[in-house]
Amino acid sequence: MLCLCLYVPVHISERTEFEYFESESLPVQLKSLFKLSLFLPSQEFDSYRKWRKKVVKAGDKDLDGQLDFEEFVHYLRDHEKKLRLVFKSLDKKNDGHIDSQEIMQSLRDLGVHISEEQAEKILKRIRRGHICAPIMYMDKNGTMTIDWNEWRDYHLLHPAENIPEIILYWKHSTIFDVGESMLVPDEFTAEEKNTGMWWRHLVAGGGAGAVSRTCTAPLDRLKVLMQVHATRSNSMGIAGGFTQMIREGGLRSLWRGNGINVLKIAPESAIKFMAYEQIKRLIGSNQETLGILERLVSGSLAGAIAQSSIYPMEVLKTRLALGRTGQYSGIADCAKHIFKKEGMTAFYKGYIPNMLGIIPYAGIDLAVYETLKNSWLQRFATDSADPGVFVLLACGTMSSTCGQLASYPLALVRTRMQAQASQEGSPQMTMSGLFRHIVRTEGAIGLYRGLAPNFMKVIPAVSISYVVYENLKITLGVQSR
Repeated sequence: MLCLCLYVPVHISERTEFEYFESESLPVQLKSLFKLSLFLPSQEFDSYRKWRKKVVKAGDKDLDGQLDFEEFVHYLRDHEKKLRLVFKSLDKKNDGHIDSQEIMQSLRDLGVHISEEQAEKILKRIRRGHICAPIMYMDKNGTMTIDWNEWRDYHLLHPAENIPEIILYWKHSTIFDVGESMLVPDEFTAEEKNTGMWWRHLVAGGGAGAVSRTCTAPLDRLKVLMQVHATRSNSMGIAGGFTQMIREGGLRSLWRGNGINVLKIAPESAIKFMAYEQIKRLIGSNQETLGILERLVSGSLAGAIAQSSIYPMEVLKTRLALGRTGQYSGIADCAKHIFKKEGMTAFYKGYIPNMLGIIPYAGIDLAVYETLKNSWLQRFATDSADPGVFVLLACGTMSSTCGQLASYPLALVRTRMQAQASQEGSPQMTMSGLFRHIVRTEGAIGLYRGLAPNFMKVIPAVSISYVVYENLKITLGVQSR
């Protein structure tokens, strides 16, 4: 049982007292927390409201706008575990204390350079006029080092929305390029933006994507062929599809359409990044790292803007992949044929299902990644929040795969709409009409034609992206994040 005695503040300069009393049945995790006598300047009561709102938002599991005792205990346990992970990662010497040199090194790893004097100011940090304590020093005993108890007592009642060390390792990066165009853009620190390091990350990511897509292009073209040509009566398999492509145009035909697929990486990445930064400002977020809902909204909108800008290139990629040997002499020739025969609107066929597919892809991708991340942190993070390369690649691969699975029917309908005019005698159907036609003639499984080669390319695409990205970062002089 927890008893709270609260004297409501009045608008005078006197301090107002808040007292928490400890009972014998209080859980052991809270013993050190609730034996407090706090004083709050009455004019700072707004700070209390802001603090309470943050804590309720962080711990309210049933979304009733209130924080009951069980939710509060759960919040404190979870928050204390994250704080311990950060403390152990900051404690470079592993001596149970954090000093100014360790703070300087940890911030340097994040791309932020500070002086020793600034680091000492962090150690001596004072919190004034807040609900947790009107005056509270992080370094209580004046030793210029912080032990675990000092670190925990200072931070425990303050929700850390952006714990830097965990964010550093678990950033859901765009290096996981599986040839799709729906990934949520990466985020960069203020230091990376000021030093111009961000564009080197984008160049490294773009180069990694180009190599990855080129290596997996045969599977990507096979996927497009199966999406368009495979039916219940014409069951195109993996081996049969490759044999058909080689017989029709030789080994070189396996990479047909890959040129435009690689060319669209640069403009799409640049537009998506710029749109993402502007949308973040519009939604009123001045934080370097957004919450999952904000990332979903901002990322989906940025993806929609980027896709709208480069969508004609998507149509060209599909038409080139489906084209016969000698049908087009190149990208420009293909564009000229489409414009002359079908008009400008042909370059935006399948646009609606493509836009609709962004939301389930990005949403499920982010949700699965966050779930896997939290699960790993809860079960296996004991001494550090660094999961290692294998865990990050596995989480990125699984989340991307789930996102693709959810949005795949829309992607298939988009591809068929893009290809309709290239198939002689094929009726020009709307999105809903095409959905009904596929389900009626091929069953629900018809919405997943080409899924096998699409999934086959995920693991090699992610692995190749990561290896090339890391090597390009070294070449460009980019520090590891």
